[in-house]
Amino acid sequence: MGKANRKKSKKKLFIFGGLGLLLLIVVLMVVFSGDKEKIVSVQTEEVAKRNITQIVAANGTINPVEKVELRPEVTGEIVQLPVNEGDRVKRGQLLIRLKPDQYIARRNKAKASLSFSEATLREREASLDEIEANYKRVKELFEKKLASESDLETANSSFLRAKSQVEAQKASVMQSKEDYNDAVVELAKTAIYAPLDGTISQLNVEKSERVLGSSFSQGTHLMTVADLNQMEATVEVDENDVVLISLGDTASIEIDAFGEQKFSGVVTQIGNSAKTEGVGTQNEVVNFDVEIRLIDLDERIRPGMSCDADIKTETKNDVYSVPIQSVTARIPKKDDVLNDENGEENSADERKEKLKPVEVVFVEDGNYSKMVEVETGISDDTYMEVISGLEEGQKVISGPYKAISKELEDSTKLKITNKRGNKDKEEN
Repeated sequence: MGKANRKKSKKKLFIFGGLGLLLLIVVLMVVFSGDKEKIVSVQTEEVAKRNITQIVAANGTINPVEKVELRPEVTGEIVQLPVNEGDRVKRGQLLIRLKPDQYIARRNKAKASLSFSEATLREREASLDEIEANYKRVKELFEKKLASESDLETANSSFLRAKSQVEAQKASVMQSKEDYNDAVVELAKTAIYAPLDGTISQLNVEKSERVLGSSFSQGTHLMTVADLNQMEATVEVDENDVVLISLGDTASIEIDAFGEQKFSGVVTQIGNSAKTEGVGTQNEVVNFDVEIRLIDLDERIRPGMSCDADIKTETKNDVYSVPIQSVTARIPKKDDVLNDENGEENSADERKEKLKPVEVVFVEDGNYSKMVEVETGISDDTYMEVISGLEEGQKVISGPYKAISKELEDSTKLKITNKRGNKDKEEN
């Protein structure tokens, strides 16, 4: 009986001993794993001198440099339409003629009225000459005391009245002349001629159609004449980027219809008035129109085609640069915000200023990261200029983005993988 009890006690001892050993191992694993240093896998690239061209990207449409939308100034029926859409025309060529009958009648009526007014003026001028001669004769008789004062006054009154009638008739003649000239001009407006050498890029009317003049409204849009030998890209540029653009900047333009073919251009005009969309909403956008003259043309280019433009605003040669994704922002440490370099407490304004994020890069320093504040300049699609903070040959961390933007801090242990420009390899 005692022997059996001793065997049970030994069995319990082994069980509890094993459990205790297992627990000890778990505790040790937790303790040692808690002290394990964090390692972040990254890629690096050397700081080097490069040529960097700053680019502003924008999109828009292709338009003729010179185009005219034709609208009639008088109302009428189209009786002649000798052109079709796509036709080439010369300056002064007849494009449209409106039915002129009513305008011819008005001109003739105005001419008759002018003739009547001129005839009336001649009659009254003759009457004035007769009355003026009578007045002078009565005046001479009065001076010789052969005519009474009342006779003189009557003659003078008749003279002044006749003179006024002549002046009034002269004004009537002038008015009749203006009516006649206006009628002639309106008659001339029934014929519409090409304002420039170009192409009928848009035709909106047909023969026998009645169109409205623009005297009291916008008028019917008849057609558009454009010079397709001079084309430009009209693109919309964000308000933050438009200040970077100057007249004369060169641009590379891709027109959707031509695939990846690129066309060269020069900035010729920068809009002064903003185009705002979504006013008062979270999606409010403020853009400015920028016009880029195409240097090399293709006769297949048509107005209204969609395009993308890369405007080259500035180029710097042989400047220190790093991959654009290497530059990130960090808020300074609390101690640096509260105190200055001498350990003295900063003022509220100084603390507020120091709380602003600063641009930094992380460089490789003996398989550890080192955060370096930098001053940056212009950038292209791939690289960013570094004005100060780095030296040529230093290895900056270029990826991945998550590591640069969130995971890396000063003295983070690094695992270097796939260095740019070198064969794939790993370093611990």
